[in-house]
Amino acid sequence: MSGPAARIAPGGWREVGPLVALFARAAGRVQGTEPPAVFLTLGRHRRLFWGWLHFAGRLMPGGRLSRRESELVIVRVAGRRGSAYELAQHRRLARRAGLSAAELAAVEDGGTADTLTVRERLLLRATDALLAEQDIADPLWAELGERFDDRERIEILMLVGHYAMLATALHVLRVPPDRPSRT
Repeated sequence: MSGPAARIAPGGWREVGPLVALFARAAGRVQGTEPPAVFLTLGRHRRLFWGWLHFAGRLMPGGRLSRRESELVIVRVAGRRGSAYELAQHRRLARRAGLSAAELAAVEDGGTADTLTVRERLLLRATDALLAEQDIADPLWAELGERFDDRERIEILMLVGHYAMLATALHVLRVPPDRPSRT
């Protein structure tokens, strides 16, 4: 199965430099894939890449939300935005974070699963509102305030916005999902 050709091909050692290339190789080993094309494509703009990576790492895995909660948001955004790349990456990560196959399928398709907590369902409602309206209505914001502190609510906004932006970039650049490594 092949999709459209990448508009900007993932760079090699010369295009991304040794640090990005080594980082991508290490990330691929950890994930069991080839060096991630997202890193080798965005890494062509090295200065922007390192700033983006630091920011992204502060959201996930270094954020205040649990890994499971972050993955719920990311899979929902990827599903709603039709991001094959992010879905392929984050299905694996979500499973490691404790989401079942049934939960993932429901979240990806825009629903919820009976096994999700009230807090997790609220998180998905906020994600859906942000994606649809680029806003959260006052009653939903108040509900979020009952279960998430101010820093977590800020993080929710940034996490949804970041992964919506990334899904757009990956789509426009036609970055194909990573293949499993051959080792």
